[in-house]
Amino acid sequence: MDIEAFKNIEINLPNKPGVYRYYDNDNTILYVGKAKNLKKRVSSYFQKTDHSARIKLMVKKINQIEFTIVNSESDAFLLENTLIKQHQPKYNVNLKDGKTYPYIVVKNERFPRIFFTRKKINDGSQYLGPFTSVGKVKSIFEFIKSVFPIRTCNYLLSESNIKHKKFKICLEYHLGNCKGPCEGLMTEAAYMENVQNIVYILKGNLSFVKNAFKQKIQEHVEQLNFEAAEEVRVRLENIENYQGRSTVVNTNIDNVDVFAFSDAESFCVIGYLKIIQGMITQATTLVLTKKLDETPEELLQIAITELRIQFDTNAREIIVPFKTELSDDTIVQTVPLAGEKKKLLELAYKNALYVREEKSQGKEKRDARNQNLRILETIKADFKLQQLPYHIECFDNSNIQGTNPVASMVCFKNAKPSKKDYRHFNIKTVVGPDDFASMFEIVTRRYKRLLDEAEPLPQLIVIDGGKGQLGAAVQALKELDLYGKVAICSIAKKLEEIYFPEDPFPLYINKKSESLKVIQQLRDEAHRFAITFHRLKRSKAAIGSELNNIKGIGPSTVKELLKTFKSVKNVKTATPEALEAAVGAAKTQIILNYFNSTTSA
Repeated sequence: MDIEAFKNIEINLPNKPGVYRYYDNDNTILYVGKAKNLKKRVSSYFQKTDHSARIKLMVKKINQIEFTIVNSESDAFLLENTLIKQHQPKYNVNLKDGKTYPYIVVKNERFPRIFFTRKKINDGSQYLGPFTSVGKVKSIFEFIKSVFPIRTCNYLLSESNIKHKKFKICLEYHLGNCKGPCEGLMTEAAYMENVQNIVYILKGNLSFVKNAFKQKIQEHVEQLNFEAAEEVRVRLENIENYQGRSTVVNTNIDNVDVFAFSDAESFCVIGYLKIIQGMITQATTLVLTKKLDETPEELLQIAITELRIQFDTNAREIIVPFKTELSDDTIVQTVPLAGEKKKLLELAYKNALYVREEKSQGKEKRDARNQNLRILETIKADFKLQQLPYHIECFDNSNIQGTNPVASMVCFKNAKPSKKDYRHFNIKTVVGPDDFASMFEIVTRRYKRLLDEAEPLPQLIVIDGGKGQLGAAVQALKELDLYGKVAICSIAKKLEEIYFPEDPFPLYINKKSESLKVIQQLRDEAHRFAITFHRLKRSKAAIGSELNNIKGIGPSTVKELLKTFKSVKNVKTATPEALEAAVGAAKTQIILNYFNSTTSA
């Protein structure tokens, strides 16, 4: 629809807090937003011209606007959150989590059962949590079971049923895990005291329970009931041990929420910690997908609202990396610069950063890492290596009838080329076309340098050639005292035979094997790298030889000519003025006379 149709939209909007919704031509909801002032917020979309490209695209699609007035900005937060989750609009930050966290439920019944569940039912029961780890929930249950005897049966323990002895005590009673309320062996008041203590602990209020236990111990001692005092003391010790395992910060930090922020290009991750009496009672991360170039402040605001609703927290202080606008003005936002609160923020950030990096790498990169590892395992098995060949180096020679002899070394790391580690070699000690001597020279030079510089050695060396080249490389390793410390083999071109030292018979690997394909890729890359270097040397030699044939032109003049004109062809076609500007009049005349004579000849 034409944007002009909404230019005067503020006329129909109230100056009140609320939630607005944008729809397209198909009546599909595009965006849900909240506002302190509906008139100012909604009209800004159509009157401002400096929006980002994504916002402009969304505005072009708007065909219908609806809004709901609410009593307060806090109500707007809640309604916006509900509508986003319900409709998942295209241009809203994605709040879909896909996770179902477990709760601990205290059933609404006489002698309440306590167990964990992933479903909240509106039956009047008390739900504590959610807890972000099933393992955490189970460990809490084990602790509760060791301290407070609570029934696990699902009997209807009405006064009538207990009075008429409808039920019998079970094995849990004999194990000490239940006090037998089903037969009236435990009063409802005593049972509910246990239930209340469990709720206090699950909410992190251990100090209340500890103080109550200490008072009970004192009462039992005064009454000379030492057996009962000892029973309570053991329970108190269990609570203190539990708290000792859980405490990670100063116990003076009580009922605080921590929100850390880690940003990426298309999403962000918020790390959340719930701290009660120095204990981390909740910990999770929330990933928000950006849709309309939201600012970090806006994203953090969304996450704080979502997580406080999700974990039903009433903390009046939150620890944040930067302040943001919240619907509840009574919440204190702390941006710590040092101390325990700063450490908490850093801990939450570490969790957020880990999730961000994992998500950024993506499934494809993780799959690639797994595939590379599998290939390395295959090479290790096929070549009977002692360790995974994370680092492989391959050597090849290149010469034509002994002219311009060169060699190359290519390097693969994690089964992939590591081109920054490739090396060229000019053969220095060998005269004529001697591949074996050339191989001995370059292997010696390569690994003597690595040893001198204390650089890491490869796990596997591959030689391009047959048994002769392999023997030369082995001799080089022996002289460097590396033979037997680094695995070495060669690959012959014709039949793709793999040779190992001191083994007269070659190894034939399945042509479809991933390990053979990697070795072939190594060999081909080493050959390509050597040939390229050899051609470059031949080309330079050819260029240099023609200009060096000109009598009266020395090496420095040849260098200057090639630097200025880039090639012999350009020198030949250059004007006398250009040549004179480069090397002077006298040498220009010598060059012109030489090329004129060779042309006429």
